[in-house]
Amino acid sequence: MQKVKLFKSVDNEINDLEAQINKWIVAEKVKIISVQGNIAPQPGKASMQGSFSQSDLFVIVLYEAP
Repeated sequence: MQKVKLFKSVDNEINDLEAQINKWIVAEKVKIISVQGNIAPQPGKASMQGSFSQSDLFVIVLYEAP
């Protein structure tokens, strides 16, 4: 049976998002069918020092459960 898993993060935490997705794949032993993503710019969220993210990341994983 095909299922969907959604992941959401921000662009300045992309490495954490990758790690979270990879950890989930290994832990759940799923078969990945497809991965799609989207970057949604969020104007006005950046601070003067640039310490806040400017974009939201959204990843959709289509998979089969074991």
